[in-house]
Amino acid sequence: MKRWLIAAAAGLALLATPLPAGAQTTADPTTPVTGNATYFDGLGSPYGGCGLPQGQLDSQNFVALNVYDTPGDYSFYPRPLTGADVSKMGMWNNGLNCGRWVQVSIADYCTGVNDGAPGQPFCRNGSWTADQYNGATLNMLVADSCGDSNGWCRDDPYHLDLAKGSLNQFAKDGAPVGDMYPDHWNNRHITWKFIPAPAYTGDIKIGFLQGAQAYWPAIAVNHLANGIHSVEYLNGGTWHTAKMNSDMGQSYIIDGTTSGSTQFQIRVRDVTDQLINGGRVYSFSLPAGCSSTCSQAYTDASYTTGDGGGSPTTPPTTGPTTPPTTGPTSPPTTGPTTPAGGCTAAVTVASQWGGGFQDNVTVTAGSAAIKGWSVKWTFANGETVSQMWSAGYAASGSTVTASNVSWNGALAAGASTSFGFTGSGTPAAVTARCTAS
Repeated sequence: MKRWLIAAAAGLALLATPLPAGAQTTADPTTPVTGNATYFDGLGSPYGGCGLPQGQLDSQNFVALNVYDTPGDYSFYPRPLTGADVSKMGMWNNGLNCGRWVQVSIADYCTGVNDGAPGQPFCRNGSWTADQYNGATLNMLVADSCGDSNGWCRDDPYHLDLAKGSLNQFAKDGAPVGDMYPDHWNNRHITWKFIPAPAYTGDIKIGFLQGAQAYWPAIAVNHLANGIHSVEYLNGGTWHTAKMNSDMGQSYIIDGTTSGSTQFQIRVRDVTDQLINGGRVYSFSLPAGCSSTCSQAYTDASYTTGDGGGSPTTPPTTGPTTPPTTGPTSPPTTGPTTPAGGCTAAVTVASQWGGGFQDNVTVTAGSAAIKGWSVKWTFANGETVSQMWSAGYAASGSTVTASNVSWNGALAAGASTSFGFTGSGTPAAVTARCTAS
């Protein structure tokens, strides 16, 4: 069994030719499709293929789609695919399927060799066999791309590369399978289809990418109900179609309301090419924490919303209030009021199952920048943490202290980051206290 780590070359992507927004060129499957599944450890640093840091994803259950569909051809072709190379396009669709959700179901196990070797059959010297894991399902977010020169990424048009941490989260009869990986894996078959974001609430998130400034306003749009196909920005009183940032499908290069301005207004089209929320206009500015340029991988942009005429008319909002979930949710709970230079933490129960649950935690800096943070809470009913991502943690009895990792500790004033964990026991609302450093 091979491990394939798909790491986006973010630095190169930022310098690549921007992709014009346009019509979809790879059609959605009309029925659930079957392919081979592999796994990878996590998104590249600082960005995954869709242009977002892993800590900003709505879910840590995520997948990569194939950049190319070139059976038997393992050559590299420049991204984004243009001209004659468009015929080689895979389900990645030049990034246009970023931010969408897929429902994935476990299918047959391979009893032979299933290593994705170039030019070799899948599951050679064996057969596809059903077992107790068939039918386990999980909703997953498209966050990365698979462009490697192997059988998985080239020969199998419906191959999915799954986040390794998700493999044992597939649920059957209301409970995670728990032990499919590693002994019952062997890059088995899966079936999948695109779905709208599960239990979607709130509104989009907008953030500036590292290096963004008045004359290169690179943004990422996140928390999408039905993907993203284009961004339009208001400049000089006219709406313009933004250029996609290479083929990072949730990142676009916009312009100010006047050229070079640090005030911005955008509207967004989803996978159906319809303006979201009736043409809602999102108005925001380059955050004060960016100064002349944004130094963090992602800097949150607080926005106000308007009715489509270019002028904000509704009270300010900072984007989504509840992430999409695959199970019951609880409202977020936060710690005490944030002093200058402090932080708050909001905890949301994202999903639950018999004997376990997943929580998401959003950390927000106060009115001054912070260099690091830690979040502390106490479980009331003997719950324990099973796995945590985008943070380190220590537990003492029922008390857990999570702290930032190297890439998400420093936050500009008002900026946010997030981490998550799975736990054992019955989920309950917890009050978390955030301490800044």
